Amino acid sequence: MSDKSRAFRHLHEPGNTFVMPNPWDIGTARILEKMGFLALATTSAGLAFSLGVAEGQVSWQQIIEHCRNIAAATRLPVSADLEKGIGDSPESAAQTIKIAIDAGLAGGSLEDYSGRPEAPVFDLSLAVERIAAAAESRDRCDPDFVLTARAENFMWGNQNLDETILRLQAFEKAGADVLYAPGIQDLSMIHTLCNAVTKPVNVVMGLPGNAYSVEALSQAGVRRISVGASMARFAYGAFVQAAREVSGEGTFCYAKQAIGFSELEAFFHPPLK
Repeated sequence: MSDKSRAFRHLHEPGNTFVMPNPWDIGTARILEKMGFLALATTSAGLAFSLGVAEGQVSWQQIIEHCRNIAAATRLPVSADLEKGIGDSPESAAQTIKIAIDAGLAGGSLEDYSGRPEAPVFDLSLAVERIAAAAESRDRCDPDFVLTARAENFMWGNQNLDETILRLQAFEKAGADVLYAPGIQDLSMIHTLCNAVTKPVNVVMGLPGNAYSVEALSQAGVRRISVGASMARFAYGAFVQAAREVSGEGTFCYAKQAIGFSELEAFFHPPLK
């Protein structure tokens, strides 16, 4: 068991609602730590953008090395976007969690996304077997590691809330610690989901659509809030706007909005002992 995973599990206790932002490199991880956040999560899309490729084109070796680097760069617990793991089988899900724990991670999420356009989510029976195997691996390797189970229906065109809740309830029974259905944008749906399960619910903000405050989400029953790749997209968007100004207008007004050197470097100074 690690101190980071123990601290991360403690954050999910009743009465807490916390924001877990998603850095995409060591620099952004250290900035977020200095700003007082209590935990961080990786973003597969943000990692892909930083490597100059589209999401889904990053190898598992690159993903886990990135996770290892982020976890080592901060004193905060880090939860990883493990996508579907190293394979489709329950055995591969179990091995994925062992690898994640060995990499120094305090938590990680496994998706039920299959990667196949004709059937984008795994059959429920296989999806549940994968979470059960992942939970068994957690219990063997680090019982405090926080396993998040993701139901991907809403991300792939299936807006059936009842079906999504049934999946999450099954994942809860299989041993997941946190439940997550990205893509749900309606606050009443979020409230319904939180009331339908007993484990903590993660909600992502920053996707196109409605944006709710931490207070509103907490009142709806949400325990944990992440931002996915939205901070990375915001940062890259500012970069693109600056480049467009220079190439299109021949001006450099963007620099007036740039953070100062001393302010930026202050995030990277070692903490006082």
